[in-house]
Amino acid sequence: MKKLFSGIFLTGMLLCAALPAYGANIQINVDSVAITSDVAPETVNNHTMVPLRVISENLGAKVTWANSEVTLSKSGLQVMLKLSDGAAVRNGETVLLDAKPYLKNSRVMVPLRFLAETFGCAVNYKDRVVTVDTEPLIIDGVQVKALQQEYHMTMGGVVQQIKGNAYNKAIYDLVLENKGSQAEAPAKYSWMVDIDTPGAYYKIGQYDFLDLNGNSIQRFDIYGLIEALPAEILAGYPKALIYDATGNQWYLFSDTAIQSINQLIDTATKNGFLTVISNTVV
Repeated sequence: MKKLFSGIFLTGMLLCAALPAYGANIQINVDSVAITSDVAPETVNNHTMVPLRVISENLGAKVTWANSEVTLSKSGLQVMLKLSDGAAVRNGETVLLDAKPYLKNSRVMVPLRFLAETFGCAVNYKDRVVTVDTEPLIIDGVQVKALQQEYHMTMGGVVQQIKGNAYNKAIYDLVLENKGSQAEAPAKYSWMVDIDTPGAYYKIGQYDFLDLNGNSIQRFDIYGLIEALPAEILAGYPKALIYDATGNQWYLFSDTAIQSINQLIDTATKNGFLTVISNTVV
């Protein structure tokens, strides 16, 4: 897989050489999804400049900004750059940028090639469309096409899919990193909320990682403790559990991880990476 993306530096050089003049209408696609932003990409001195946050989020990075310094974080990678500075610091090593970051309409603009190289993406340019392909998630040697989430409400349920590689990998990593020790199956668990049974759990969501043919290759079900009874009755029950349906095993899980997964799904929805397959909620 690394070989697939090893040509990024040459591709980036060709990209910069082929870019149109300043102010041309440039479309950015990440994993075949058109990225929208309130600040459009533009070319300055033959370099494509893009809004940092919206692109970085869709490449799986967390972005923080303080005192004119931006920090990008992803899976042990940390990159720091400053406005009007021609260099960035990547995991403690200084790297030169093709163009200095600048501020436009309260958005930090950075060279697209810098982001692509930083996150190991393949970049192509054709007909004023820049295509950024991220590395797909691989589970047990099988490529993941989409993450399918199913959740239920009082009346009806929703099935939806996320097809962004970075989002799928981030969610998968969150599950693995926060899956605790093995646990016994709860006495009662289902999609329904049972407020009368101590230690009952409701199914927050079902997460299927699908292969290229739409078949589930890995499924996790996340459950939350129903906390309708007095605290002393519920003492000792973990607040969250996860069921590895593929491995048929229960584990302790993190409530914080559930919130992080929901935040990623919200961001994927906002940026156009989520498609609703069915919605029967009344």
